[in-house]
Amino acid sequence: MGLIRAAVGAVGSTLHDQWKEYIRCEDLGNDILMKRVSTPNGVISKDSAIQVAPGQVAVIFQNGKILDATAEEGIYTFDQSASPTFFAGQFGEVFKEMWTRFTYNGAPNKEQAVFYINAKEIIDNKFGTPAPIPFQDWSHPIPNQMTGAMTPLRVEVKCFGKYTFVVSDPATFMSKIAGTADEYRKDAIIEQMRSEVIGSFQNVLNELGNSEHKVPVLELPSATDEIKKTMDEKVFDQPIRDRGISIKGFVVESVTLDEESNKKIDNYELSSNSYMQQGTLTGAYAQAVQDAAKNENGAANAFMGVGMMNMASGGMVGGTAQGAFQNQGVSAQDLANGNKPAAAAGAAVEGGKFCANCGTPSTGGKFCTNCGKEL
Repeated sequence: MGLIRAAVGAVGSTLHDQWKEYIRCEDLGNDILMKRVSTPNGVISKDSAIQVAPGQVAVIFQNGKILDATAEEGIYTFDQSASPTFFAGQFGEVFKEMWTRFTYNGAPNKEQAVFYINAKEIIDNKFGTPAPIPFQDWSHPIPNQMTGAMTPLRVEVKCFGKYTFVVSDPATFMSKIAGTADEYRKDAIIEQMRSEVIGSFQNVLNELGNSEHKVPVLELPSATDEIKKTMDEKVFDQPIRDRGISIKGFVVESVTLDEESNKKIDNYELSSNSYMQQGTLTGAYAQAVQDAAKNENGAANAFMGVGMMNMASGGMVGGTAQGAFQNQGVSAQDLANGNKPAAAAGAAVEGGKFCANCGTPSTGGKFCTNCGKEL
């Protein structure tokens, strides 16, 4: 018993009149995964016609067993004396195995029907993480003060998107899920699949956030190919495959950080900017001190600017620079007031005499030759 491919154009020929029944299935759409079609008396007569439309798999069922099946579109004649054809396109090997082992428990006796399985890609299936998922964000690395190594910032994310799937193994799908139902819709399994998709996606996130991939958290929506590749390589969707279904497409539409993670990133950015600002101020402070040392008349004005920078930096860089001058016996205040101690000016003379007011070396007189003050 099996299917025989009808001649091209047979629908419009006299052969059409010879068919006792004409069995066909309307388009299954995006919601029906399997539909049972039979004759009014539940028997498919010899020489009946069975039509298989694009995107459909036709499985001939009789007395609890599979007689034949095809995924190749066209019109077939049911011949009870013929052997199974199994020229079933992409599912040929699957159907051969199914024919030898496939039975239904409790199926009524003397029953014949055609089960049409939807072989199209089932689209527009939404998913979303009900609770935030931890993710290691390498776009905000944290340095280890002791070792110098970098560690990722731990954040919590919510992701939303869509996925598509196909019935990739009709035999497994019928035996594990659909059975001999008159109609099996995706609504019957979509919630279970959504939970398993989220579980698979969480495993994928753990992979993408490791030191090998280092995908930035806000770039997850653009990592579609990498997500699907990782899911396939690691077989994270194995529970779904075990039902004869495979995930075809996977898209992350949006990524949302929880409030605590947003605060972490904000603090990270502020800390980074603070370090940069402090480095800039330190450089500017040092330059101002050098300029003041070179400029006798403008020293006081220069150090007023230095004092303002020191206030802006909380005294951190100013204290450092001030200490450097103190170690050399020269204070910033001395330079700002125009005083030039002999040690700094290199003006020491024999006997070590110099003017205490302006630092001018003594020439041996009683009074300073520069300011007139008594030596």
